[in-house]
Amino acid sequence: MGETERRRNKQIAHNLANGIEPKGISKKIRDLIDGVYDADEAHATLRAAKDEARYERMSEKELAREIKRLEKEMVAHARNLEFEKAAEARDQLHELRKRVFGVEIASD
Repeated sequence: MGETERRRNKQIAHNLANGIEPKGISKKIRDLIDGVYDADEAHATLRAAKDEARYERMSEKELAREIKRLEKEMVAHARNLEFEKAAEARDQLHELRKRVFGVEIASD
């Protein structure tokens, strides 16, 4: 505690000698929120909710077509070496299959 007091007194003396007036930090609220709010995560959550709502409205035949479309999309992305997009399609496919069949299905 003595060391802290010594440093504080030294800082005060320095500030007085050089005409420095200490001020608190002032940040905009937006700067603080940016550290907490992740726009990419919010966008992904919104997209997942939209997909979920779209799947709710589909008939069984439409769901089967959507599964086939996602499978083709995934393979096409993999062939074009677009692995991030292929993984995204794979994840959508797994979620849709889980939703339709009610269980996790092992991938090929």
